[in-house]
Amino acid sequence: MNKIKPLITSNIDRSWVTVGSFDGVHLGHQALVRELAARAHAAGEKAVVITFSPNPAVFFKRAPLAYNLCSVEQREKLLIEQGVDQVITIEFDENIAALTAEQFMQQVKQSLGITHLLVGSNFALGRGRGGDVPALQEIGKQIGYIVEITPPVKVDGEVISSSQIRGLLQEGKLDLANLLLGRAYSLEGNVVHGEHRGNKLGFPTANLEIAGNRLLPAKGVYACRAKVEGMVYTAVTNIGVRPTFENPLPSPRVEPHLIDLAKDLYGHYMELELIEYLRPEKAFDSPQDLIAQVNRDIQKTRELIDHDR
Repeated sequence: MNKIKPLITSNIDRSWVTVGSFDGVHLGHQALVRELAARAHAAGEKAVVITFSPNPAVFFKRAPLAYNLCSVEQREKLLIEQGVDQVITIEFDENIAALTAEQFMQQVKQSLGITHLLVGSNFALGRGRGGDVPALQEIGKQIGYIVEITPPVKVDGEVISSSQIRGLLQEGKLDLANLLLGRAYSLEGNVVHGEHRGNKLGFPTANLEIAGNRLLPAKGVYACRAKVEGMVYTAVTNIGVRPTFENPLPSPRVEPHLIDLAKDLYGHYMELELIEYLRPEKAFDSPQDLIAQVNRDIQKTRELIDHDR
């Protein structure tokens, strides 16, 4: 795992800090982190985000493994883009889970010289979530930091949350999920060999190896942008089990067809941005019916991506 650092290795004299999972780094997260950076820098101090891997909800088995809206690396990149000085990703294990809120904040004070903790009103940390806002304020009085509360970001009167976005993606409501994320939802991984069924139909696909902890959206066909080695391609992507054929796949697979690209991509790393949900996955009566539909999907994808540029 890349970029996992124990908290104690950090050595900052004075900082403003926020703590959380920040899965997906959606618009609500972005607003909080931008405020953190702006206020810390105005005070001449560092802005630091502390986050965790794996997600505590997964560690405590309150959520399935395939849960994350972004990778550790993508999350760090997105947070840094909001202007913070450092992102510390702590490996969440039994030792971290056992820390009380006071023990955790003592470590933060020792390592980061925290002067302000910026959180939402319903935030809590520490063993048994004992460190709610009033508890953290009391701890702050003892060890020397101030708790600042930031209001939530709402869309149509509803507070943006990572769980809300997960639900939208699994319901095929990609447009709204992307709106709340502030960008296109993406999946990434190495291109590996599959059964080459797409080649036989005239639509070669890249079989994308997705990390087991990533959330897959609803099964179906998506208009996408594929990024490979600094190049950007238009792609139509099937996420599913290929029900038209005998012996459907036991679990969904991500298979983009890069339009107008005749190139072997095996072994290459690809980032796939999901732009629009075209249709649900379905079983066709014949391969010919499937080919006709894929041609329509390609044409629709061309129109969408060209318009989006």
